[in-house]
Amino acid sequence: MSNLPRRKFLQQTALATAGLSLSGSVLANPLSIFSANDTINFGVIGCKGMGWANMQAHLKLPNVNCIALADIDQRVLDERTAQVKEISGKAPKQYKDYRKMLENKDIDAVIIGTPDHWHCLNMVDALQADKHVYVEKPLANSIEECNVMLNAGRKYDKLVQVGQWQRSGNHYDDAIKYVQSGELGQIRLVKCWAYQGWMNPVPVKPNSTPPEGVDYKMWLGPAPERPFNENRFHFNFRWFWDYAGGLMTDWGVHEIDIALYAMGAKSPKSILASGGKFAYPDDASETPDTLQTVYEFEDFNLLWEHATGIDGGNYGRTEGIAFIGNNGTLVVNRGGWEVIPEGENKNDEWVTKTEKIDLISPQGNALENHAENFVSAIRANDSSKLNCGIETGSIAAITAHMGNIAYKTGKKLYWNAETGSFNDNEADDLLKANYHNGWELPQV
Repeated sequence: MSNLPRRKFLQQTALATAGLSLSGSVLANPLSIFSANDTINFGVIGCKGMGWANMQAHLKLPNVNCIALADIDQRVLDERTAQVKEISGKAPKQYKDYRKMLENKDIDAVIIGTPDHWHCLNMVDALQADKHVYVEKPLANSIEECNVMLNAGRKYDKLVQVGQWQRSGNHYDDAIKYVQSGELGQIRLVKCWAYQGWMNPVPVKPNSTPPEGVDYKMWLGPAPERPFNENRFHFNFRWFWDYAGGLMTDWGVHEIDIALYAMGAKSPKSILASGGKFAYPDDASETPDTLQTVYEFEDFNLLWEHATGIDGGNYGRTEGIAFIGNNGTLVVNRGGWEVIPEGENKNDEWVTKTEKIDLISPQGNALENHAENFVSAIRANDSSKLNCGIETGSIAAITAHMGNIAYKTGKKLYWNAETGSFNDNEADDLLKANYHNGWELPQV
């Protein structure tokens, strides 16, 4: 890594935090460059949580419309329809089956906000229907699905943005450039973490009938058939293996993505994980509430850790990434970044090895920047302009899933990047997507 003079770097950082991103992803006045014939019509698949948050961010951009909504819950459809009408003055068309929505030729792009186990089918179907795609993270619920989606992204002439929106945060951009400047010296350890004090136990509840207006069979899709249980529905699906990968994939992809990008790394050599349900051993969730995962790369280790019910994370932050070098440590999270210098005693005087940088707070809204980046890339018809394209999303998701596989097997696993396998039968079985209820893994 080349050395960047500290004074020049700090000058660049000052410009970036004033709104002049070094990545150029944020436009000072996006209204000035779009004409009326640049209108992009969106549809949303899965409208309750992040699907709706993403659509709202896109609707703040000029000449962007939401013309269609697909969801298995009629209550959600009706609520979001009313909200779109309030924002734009026109109600979008409703669909209970997203495949019918994809037949609508007026839709240019779709936002996918469904549970993780649906992402692969939704995205591949949308690409095959000639739509651009903004798909929520993690990219998929298995490594096999990630590879299918990566192949689909390469095959079809459409753009795919993955919802790892930290990639569009100016302060992350600046922090990454500082890491790559060499000022921290040799970086031997990168820590990523999510301590989530707000997370309480998921109380055990009996099975019940689905709420009125919910197509529960469609919600299950390729997941194993099970009776309806409120705990597994909507937000809490994240804590059940059938549909997602817990905090390892929910938060992990955000932080691991930034860590790997800054370090110029892709595939680990080995993975070791340990944890369990230590905080709430008797609650209804399945995924571990406490986990440490160590990824070995060529010349550094990456540590992921998470804990529910605790806010006291590393460096006093509930979430973040720390790049620990011989000269100092850079800590970055959604609240900003700083550099904590190392030092040594010389002639009875404490001398730091690099300059201390006090917390630099973020500027702007990274999620809205991410939406703007997607729309701008569509208008330019240039996937290279995407801040988080399909390959980027696949690297983060695959790495996070490796951590869960190491946890499930209880083994130290060694990854073969050439074969895309662990050369371990038990672990390799967990790479696979197991589809049920007549649904089949998409063929690309």
